Amino acid sequence: MDSRIRQYLFGLVFFGFGVYEFKKNDPLEASVYLAAGLAFIFNNLVNEPRLFNYKRTLVIITWILIVVAAVIFLYVLQFKFL
Repeated sequence: MDSRIRQYLFGLVFFGFGVYEFKKNDPLEASVYLAAGLAFIFNNLVNEPRLFNYKRTLVIITWILIVVAAVIFLYVLQFKFL
């Protein structure tokens, strides 16, 4: 399997699990998985040759999604299991 396709699938698995958590009425944990899945997908879009003109924007969006996923993850760890 091509490594670029594998990264898209990994992002889709995270995104799909986020949708599952959202349907399970756990929107806080779902937001972690949705943000992480989108970060994986946007990170892979950076390497697409057709999107070379938007590379800087895609990198900025990727880093924002990574930071958002990390902050939400830390919030879930701190407050959900108390």
